[in-house]
Amino acid sequence: MSQQPRPDRAIAIRAALEAALNPKLIEIEDQSAQHAGHAGVQGHGGGHFAVHIVADCFSGKSRVARHRMVNAALGDAFKDAIHALSIRAEAPEELHSK
Repeated sequence: MSQQPRPDRAIAIRAALEAALNPKLIEIEDQSAQHAGHAGVQGHGGGHFAVHIVADCFSGKSRVARHRMVNAALGDAFKDAIHALSIRAEAPEELHSK
């Protein structure tokens, strides 16, 4: 099965994260083509995505809590659309301190 980038999936991911987390910055990269042919991907149909998101709601939260917030925002609606998700979730003050 070919793992071509699916812009509709990235658009849906962006919409869900924007609605739930009100980010100041969000970048979504569809990395599916980089994983084409991997045994774990074949037959799943979901894509590989990397998300960089900056939101006020992440302030004071641990990395695990932030990842849980992102996963909750995506919910079960994305369980078949996403095979793998790399998350970089930051609070605004962390973005400017680098």
